[in-house]
Amino acid sequence: MKKDSMTQNDATTAKKVDSESNQDQPTLLQAIGNIVEGARDSKLSDEFMKQYKSDIEFIADAYGITPQQAVLLCITLECGPSSVYFNEVTRFLDMNNVASLTFGPDINDMVKRRILRYRSSNKESFSVRSSVVNGLRENQAVISPAIITEDCDSMFEILDNWFDLWSNDNPGIEEVYDDLKKLFNDNKNIDFAHKILNLKLNNSNLVMLTYFCHLLVNCDNQYISFSQMEWMIHHRGFRRFQREMENGTHPLMEQGLIENLCEDGQVNSNYFCLTEKAKTELLAEFKMETPEVKVRNLLEAERIEPKAMFYPKTMKQQIDELNSFLDDKQFLQIQQRLADNGFRTGFACLFYGAPGTGKTETVYQLARTTGRSIMVVDVPQIKSKWVGESEKNIKALFDRYRQAVKRSEMAPILLFNEADAIFGVRKNGAENAVDKMENTIQNIILQEMENLQGIMIATTNLAGNLDDAFERRFIYKVRFEKPDAKMRLAIWRAMIPDLSDQEAQALADDFDLSGGQIENIARKNTINHILHGDSSDRLAVLKKYCSDETITTKSSRPRMGF
Repeated sequence: MKKDSMTQNDATTAKKVDSESNQDQPTLLQAIGNIVEGARDSKLSDEFMKQYKSDIEFIADAYGITPQQAVLLCITLECGPSSVYFNEVTRFLDMNNVASLTFGPDINDMVKRRILRYRSSNKESFSVRSSVVNGLRENQAVISPAIITEDCDSMFEILDNWFDLWSNDNPGIEEVYDDLKKLFNDNKNIDFAHKILNLKLNNSNLVMLTYFCHLLVNCDNQYISFSQMEWMIHHRGFRRFQREMENGTHPLMEQGLIENLCEDGQVNSNYFCLTEKAKTELLAEFKMETPEVKVRNLLEAERIEPKAMFYPKTMKQQIDELNSFLDDKQFLQIQQRLADNGFRTGFACLFYGAPGTGKTETVYQLARTTGRSIMVVDVPQIKSKWVGESEKNIKALFDRYRQAVKRSEMAPILLFNEADAIFGVRKNGAENAVDKMENTIQNIILQEMENLQGIMIATTNLAGNLDDAFERRFIYKVRFEKPDAKMRLAIWRAMIPDLSDQEAQALADDFDLSGGQIENIARKNTINHILHGDSSDRLAVLKKYCSDETITTKSSRPRMGF
């Protein structure tokens, strides 16, 4: 630690003993040595207390403690330095172990006065604080020196030393809390200290939040495991603490200061980190930036292959309008105009219609032409079998999307494909855990749609299954219809360019297929050509493929199950 990073307020926390003006007065160490010599096997008898009264009162006055506490301080110094157990003190005094119970209040009081410190969370051992020992070398009775730091960097240098010591010595949480709170109170001019005190956290929560900040600033440690936090929590309460952290009900999580690690939009319940809110509010002096994290389901616009799309005239007008709207210059202007008029600036759009009509591909082509990346939501991964995990996952997903919007030059598109699996009708009077979970997820999404700053597009084959509250939040709703014969003809020609006009017209007229189904048939045709070469009657083969494809659309398929 830098020598000039802190100063001690010697006038209020240390008393220099002037032994030069009185040759008969011993130094602090001489008085302590005398007391230790006389206390051995003394049983703290009246005779001992009387014989060494002047030395005992000299130490008691120097530290502002009682005569018995002065004797216990001297014995602790003698039996130390690392840690002293109560039974060691009784053995030194030649007293039975039961007598050690009477020393508890005196030790507690000296711990509060910051003369001693407990060495374990169960308060079985204790030692003299290093500041007191160092003061004795200068013949000073040092009690709780005030540490005044120059800036936030200096404060975190101190925290680095302290947490390194605490993690090895396993002190009681009260002692750690007292040290931290005094440091922050002595340095309220430092922004970090001022803000963390204003949170008015209890002892364990203040220690934990400070520890997370220390690990990030001093150790560049973004993610904290349960094993790293264990030293701060008494073993009897650790399981409850662990359960609160796993369920997201710990006060620091409910206050939005600590959250689970999020990987690719999925929650990892074994690791935790500071939230963006905590970094922004508490560590502003460090200008902390969250490291760039590669998101597995983020598809960049330049990686999307161009594809010809065919729409009816009315729908094409809607798609063209969306394409214009999502142009970055237009989008920013529209957002600003909406904000100026007090409207929400997020954009949510619903594509609905029969399977294979181009809903998902339209999103991809919109992203490609407007240069926007797409964050694809993997709904099965979001919905976990574990109660509470799905809710965390959906929150983590929107948190990650907010970060992506913040970091990207252009807001990416958040794509919920087949959204009916997660945007369904909410269940009134839900009682079982699954229904409650579904309702909670939907409420989270509805709230996130209210606060959306970017672009969200949802696709569904079953628009009738959507809750009314979701429908109201989609500013654009585009219905995708199956192509008519004219559009089917164009799709056949695009998919299999060497079809004759008669072949293409026959396929378009005879089979009411979607664009996706026609693409499937074109792929089968390509595979067949590679395996068997040209067919003598290609039209017959293609019609067979068309008939096979329509099997999947029949509604009379047998029910499965019991």
